[in-house]
Amino acid sequence: MSTHTITCDMETGVDICDITDELNALVSGAGIVTGMAHVFVPGSTGAATTIEYEPGVVNDLKRAINELAAPGRLYDHELAWHDGNDHSHVQAALLGPSISIPIREARLALGDWQQTVVINHDNSPRTREMVLLQKIFPGQRDRSGVKFTQHKKTDFRRILSALKFLPS
Repeated sequence: MSTHTITCDMETGVDICDITDELNALVSGAGIVTGMAHVFVPGSTGAATTIEYEPGVVNDLKRAINELAAPGRLYDHELAWHDGNDHSHVQAALLGPSISIPIREARLALGDWQQTVVINHDNSPRTREMVLLQKIFPGQRDRSGVKFTQHKKTDFRRILSALKFLPS
């Protein structure tokens, strides 16, 4: 497993930044041929998703986000904090802070017209930091031919049963 951080300077939300090339470079550089990439955006006003990153879709997504959780509405968060970014939290929560993408042949397994993006919903410009965690699957080999093995097997059914989430 490896962890990396990338950043993107972003304008006041809704601002969308394509991070696909940076992610593919990190995946390739890590030597993972088959695995999973997890992208997480720390903070409660940022999000991660995939779209076709072209001006029409980008504008459509911005408009849809602002219609779902419009700036200027009365939100309870604003009544409590008076910081003007009430809608930002709701918008980010609707999309979510993370995305998982399979890695195949040392690249993100995205569709032909699919890019990974980070979104700033905040009411001020921000430098968004994304955390990328890459995991190689047990039994797979990295590019150097080293086989990854799982050292400890966890029996999640036994754990869930013990916690009373499943019948024993």
